[in-house]
Amino acid sequence: MSFWICETCAVESAEPTAVCAVCADERQWVPATGQRWITLQDLRELGYRSQLAELEKDLYAVTSTPGAGIAQQSKLLRTPEGSLLWDPVGFFDEEVVARILRLGPVRAIAASHPHMFGIQVEWSRALGGPPVLVAEADARWVARPDPVIETWSGEREVLPGVTLSQPGGHFPGSAIVHWAAGAGGKGVVLSGDTVFANPDRKSVAFMRSYPNHLPLSGAVARRVADHLDRLEFDRLYGNFANVIASDAKEVVRRSADRHVGWVNGDFDHLT
Repeated sequence: MSFWICETCAVESAEPTAVCAVCADERQWVPATGQRWITLQDLRELGYRSQLAELEKDLYAVTSTPGAGIAQQSKLLRTPEGSLLWDPVGFFDEEVVARILRLGPVRAIAASHPHMFGIQVEWSRALGGPPVLVAEADARWVARPDPVIETWSGEREVLPGVTLSQPGGHFPGSAIVHWAAGAGGKGVVLSGDTVFANPDRKSVAFMRSYPNHLPLSGAVARRVADHLDRLEFDRLYGNFANVIASDAKEVVRRSADRHVGWVNGDFDHLT
């Protein structure tokens, strides 16, 4: 089956439609030059290459150069029972697939939200057919239906000690991964941009749209933060190279307090 890739967000589609629905939504954008679709072969001929780099024990970054679409940093989380590929990028080559499989079988592929779907079905085919887990609340954004796609909601343990759950916010089904054994047993959250690790490395953001600067309400930011607060974790990885290296649980709490204060007008005297 042929498929197409949106040049702007790198989400796959069964057909080259007039516009990418993901990009046409208020959380994303269609370039002024209009919609463009490309193929995986196009990217390979343009010289795209994949990289796999260790972030910490049993956690790896998967990227491409140049960056495809949004150019997120996927995470490969390895356990003795197999691996999870999180926020799959919109390009891969045979070399990175082989390196991933040498680390063990991939048991599932999942994305934090539709912007991060990438070429999730094609990744599954290359990695031996693991299920692609899509939040039921966001399933309407899938533009390349396939039998490997499974919907889920609430909470799902995909591997021992590795659990998907849905704080919502950025999208209704926006998800995180909790990895209990990460950070030397202190716990890790892979947050996508459900919770976004900021450049200052000591705060996070809660937004409906990051590129279009549309914030979530204080109530929703609090709900998302409370969802994470029930978990034990010390480190938080975003969907790029952004990370809160330590004390991340407290950082999420403080950032929620600050967000609520600003949207409620508590700091208007500073403006």
